[in-house]
Amino acid sequence: MELAQVLRHVQTRSVDAALLVGLDAPDDAAVYKVSDDQAIVQTVDYFTPIVDDAHDWGRIAAANALSDVYAMGARPVTALNLVGWPRTLDLELLGRVLEGGAAICEEAGVSIVGGHSIDDPEPKYGLSVTGLVHPDRIVTKSGAPPGSALVLTKPIGVGIISSGIKAGKASEEAAGEAIASMTTLNKSAAEAMAEIGACAATDVTGFGLMGHLLQMLGDGTGAQLEWSSIPVFSEAIELASAGVVPGGSRRNEEAMGALVDTGGLRAAARAVLFDAQTSGGLLIAVAPSKESRLLAALNAGGVVDARAIGNVVRGEGNIKVNP
Repeated sequence: MELAQVLRHVQTRSVDAALLVGLDAPDDAAVYKVSDDQAIVQTVDYFTPIVDDAHDWGRIAAANALSDVYAMGARPVTALNLVGWPRTLDLELLGRVLEGGAAICEEAGVSIVGGHSIDDPEPKYGLSVTGLVHPDRIVTKSGAPPGSALVLTKPIGVGIISSGIKAGKASEEAAGEAIASMTTLNKSAAEAMAEIGACAATDVTGFGLMGHLLQMLGDGTGAQLEWSSIPVFSEAIELASAGVVPGGSRRNEEAMGALVDTGGLRAAARAVLFDAQTSGGLLIAVAPSKESRLLAALNAGGVVDARAIGNVVRGEGNIKVNP
């Protein structure tokens, strides 16, 4: 949200007709057309440790960075490591981080082709990723028409569980579930989306489910969701009830809460809706006639937590969540 204020002072509109997706209509990644049947997709993401194990952190950071390419309906092909590391911290730990990132990239069929590192008092790791897509098959996050079904491919609440891990309040089972989800690529979900066709899509990350859904809504549209249909990690509600809610999630609710009506939903459940995710699932808007086929394709690809959670409706850009 703060970055949007900064970008008001920056020239964002490009005169290059080959730039199909840029800062004038920001999306999950930029897209540049190089020929009639090929465009390159570019994105970057990195962050500080969110789990204790260095190898897991590397895996999560890599899966998270690749996700923006998948959300555009594209195929990631190369990546560059981005590292901030203090000289006072064991370099063997950095090796474990890089091994984790390399393992995820190998699983994705992505070649790590270089990178850059700096001396930094706080460890940071992530990837700059390049992907490929046909110019006519780009999936953007905005413009889902009224009537579209909304499908979410991963449970939400990992931000709360990550905070619970740091505070020593999350169970080993909850931590394991969250790490398994965050290290699962959105590759199969993106392939199912490409097979069936989507009106719009995004990956659910820092702005939470509510924030990213609001970005998908165009002029004159809103959304109706069913709380009981939204997949949520089992311990997220319990932790939120105990006050374990990360600062980013609280800021999401402060910034966007007025646009979301949750009726009689309890405060902990509402907190989960705004929870800032890391390496979350894809949120896909699809024509109603394709909803069952998309869910079947997702399940066939191993995306077993995918759920239809509601619909895009005519409205004024607000979200209604039915308890």
